[in-house]
Amino acid sequence: MIKYTPEIISELKPNEIFVFGSNTAGMHGAGAARVAHRSFGAEMGVGEGLTGQTYAFPTLDANLNQVKEAEFRQSMKIFIRHVLENPDKTYYLTKIGCGIAGWSIEEVRGFLWSALDEENHSKLPKNLIIPIEFRI
Repeated sequence: MIKYTPEIISELKPNEIFVFGSNTAGMHGAGAARVAHRSFGAEMGVGEGLTGQTYAFPTLDANLNQVKEAEFRQSMKIFIRHVLENPDKTYYLTKIGCGIAGWSIEEVRGFLWSALDEENHSKLPKNLIIPIEFRI
């Protein structure tokens, strides 16, 4: 049975990671970033990577402008490698970039699947749960 990221995540098991859109300055003040900081241990000042039970994915720069497409794609590759290197953890990818950052579902879905292809994965890793909107 395929599982998808729930719209609202209010609790996590010890091996579960909340993946949220952040800004490069790591100021987690609104939306999923605020939830990540308040509920799951995202550290202020960390704009990309793992802290607490979270993974910050930069979709905005330090001035809260949308990151460039090349930067988004590079961050997606880094994230996919991280997921593959940590099979003991389950990652709940939220609709990163599809809110205030202004990316469309279609764009982010494409970035995700392109990154998987570049890592020679034609299907999702078992430890990565995605929003239903990102399925192909």
